[in-house]
Amino acid sequence: MPARPFDLTGKVALVTGGGRGIGAAIVARFAEAGADVTAANRTLDVAEQLARELDGRGLKVRAAPMPGTSRGELHDLVDATAKAAGRLDIVVHNAGGCPWASIEEMDEQKLGEALSLNLEACFWLTQAALPHMRRNRFGRILVTSSVSARVAMGGGAHYSAAKAGVNAFIRGAAFELARDGITVNGVEPGFIAKPGRGKMSEPETAKRIGAYVPLGHLGEADDIAYAMLYLASDQARYATGQTIVVDGGLTLPETGFAVERQWGLP
Repeated sequence: MPARPFDLTGKVALVTGGGRGIGAAIVARFAEAGADVTAANRTLDVAEQLARELDGRGLKVRAAPMPGTSRGELHDLVDATAKAAGRLDIVVHNAGGCPWASIEEMDEQKLGEALSLNLEACFWLTQAALPHMRRNRFGRILVTSSVSARVAMGGGAHYSAAKAGVNAFIRGAAFELARDGITVNGVEPGFIAKPGRGKMSEPETAKRIGAYVPLGHLGEADDIAYAMLYLASDQARYATGQTIVVDGGLTLPETGFAVERQWGLP
């Protein structure tokens, strides 16, 4: 057993979407646990700023540009990370999102973007990481999924379908790679606050949405990052093919009416 809980000393990690929010929190928590972390982000200067801040604390973090989502681009990203650090132990596919659209107004571009970024990238990142992880008989493939994989939201059928696919990928890949010493797991966030970014960052909006969460508030990026830290650690060595739902109880009640009835919300 490691000397301290969730010790990642000597491990090398790649985190996509690692510049802001959940991704930045994962990068920071992994680095604090001793990992050498590459934060890959589409907006490179954001990842570089994060790397400078963490480097100033004596942590090992480097920034890399997040390329497109093609097989070749993601293979290059993985191989460059392994080459720079000398090995690769952990890959976190955190980059995600989609342009919201109803089924009626859906087009090939919107659907393609949702599937490519959220789901297809899981395959290419994992495929690229395999030779590096097999070399050490150790690997952690982690994916940020979403409770949208199990609940519906207007304008997000394509996102929900992609995340449901992610959960199926996690199970299938976990089974396929188990004898290689590689585990595959994910975290399903609920509503997570994004300070300074978009409508969810507005206090009134956050308060209104949080009222419908059984714990009474939105989650924070660290709530997801600490679940990822566990799954990346040696303590999670016997967990594979699983997702951890971190949503403050959001998916527990049958409907929003059940929450209103329980707590008397207006």
